[in-house]
Amino acid sequence: MDLQTRKIHFIQEVLRIKNEKIIEKLEKILHQERKKVIEKELNPMTVEEFNALIDSAEDDSENDRMYNAGEILNDIDTWK
Repeated sequence: MDLQTRKIHFIQEVLRIKNEKIIEKLEKILHQERKKVIEKELNPMTVEEFNALIDSAEDDSENDRMYNAGEILNDIDTWK
């Protein structure tokens, strides 16, 4: 059975449930599992990567490699 078919069967089963406590438990499991997936997919920056990013930004600032909002807006106007 493919995933789409399994999901349809699962939804049909959920629609037949009349007990609110079972629905609450299913919701809780769904939220917990979704949270686990999201946390697993996140790839937070290490402290070293964060510090390197800050150092790079400071270097850009010191060497005048920055844009101000006005320059960016003017550039955008030329795109039209």
